[in-house]
Amino acid sequence: MAVAEAAATKVAIGARAAALGFDAIGFTRAALSARERAGLQAYLAAGNHGTMGWMASRADQRGDPGMLWPEAVSVISLGLSYAPPGDALATIARPDRGNISVYARNRDYHDIIKGKLKHLAQFIASRGGSVKVFVDTAPVMEKPLAHAAGVGWQGKHTNLVSRSHGSWLLLGEIMTTLDLPPDAPHADRCGSCTKCQTACPTDAFPAPYQLDARRCISYLTIEHEGPIPHEFRTAIGNRIYGCDDCLAVCPWNKFAAVGREHKLAARDDLTAPSLAALAALDDAGFRTMFAGGPIKRIGRNRFIRNVAIAIGNSGDARLRQSAVGLAFDADPVVAEAGDWAASRLVSL
Repeated sequence: MAVAEAAATKVAIGARAAALGFDAIGFTRAALSARERAGLQAYLAAGNHGTMGWMASRADQRGDPGMLWPEAVSVISLGLSYAPPGDALATIARPDRGNISVYARNRDYHDIIKGKLKHLAQFIASRGGSVKVFVDTAPVMEKPLAHAAGVGWQGKHTNLVSRSHGSWLLLGEIMTTLDLPPDAPHADRCGSCTKCQTACPTDAFPAPYQLDARRCISYLTIEHEGPIPHEFRTAIGNRIYGCDDCLAVCPWNKFAAVGREHKLAARDDLTAPSLAALAALDDAGFRTMFAGGPIKRIGRNRFIRNVAIAIGNSGDARLRQSAVGLAFDADPVVAEAGDWAASRLVSL
């Protein structure tokens, strides 16, 4: 492909991505630096990925897009904003309610972004290139690639930060055999700010730009199976699925407009759901309530375990009966969490 044609194709892809609803786009080579690969290996060697064995099982491919798809030449990084209209942490102050991470208050973003990526991939293929799409489901280091593509930079909370969209971008990638002009990597704009570091309830950042997932509430409430370690239970508060604290305090969020994708706009019943109502969910009720959303994938028992922890932290005597009921749940992990919660409310 000639230089002029490649440049025109890049512009056309950007226009098509915007028409499909993407808020950010950048282009980079299908490669990662030796520094990024070394950082991944150090992260895994330290055990900071916890029980997320899938991160280590294909680490070679994760650290080198060329090993994942040798024919790939370019990576197109795309971002979809899910910036909330108000305070993402407002529900934290309502202990009888459960706080759900902003991205999980409606439809599953994987499905939304994949649909848009497939449409864009068809457009790229019509220009003569082979394509593959990725949305957090393959060994792809999406944040370093987004940084290399100029979409943003990895902040001290290790998530991507954008000057236009703050910390509220969901990412997807298209790899292609087309040789497209790469964008310049984005400069780090965190400066001396440490708000995300100090905001973390469980001290999950051993140092700036480093995350110990084993201490992260998002990991503990979503990825972690079995009982939640006692040392983190009080700090979890009423966060029943994920945690936005480090994202929400980022000063760059002040430039972010409210996300435009209506399928990601918070459902009323998931903005501040009643802990008592959630505790009463059986498996069928859980599946019905969370059909089509990301919460469904962790299953009823893991989710209700989280609800029990939140009830135990509520300090609300009205929730004692809910805790007692969970203490007799058929699932032993839920029952243990329910018993813990009941013991915390017994003297109220």
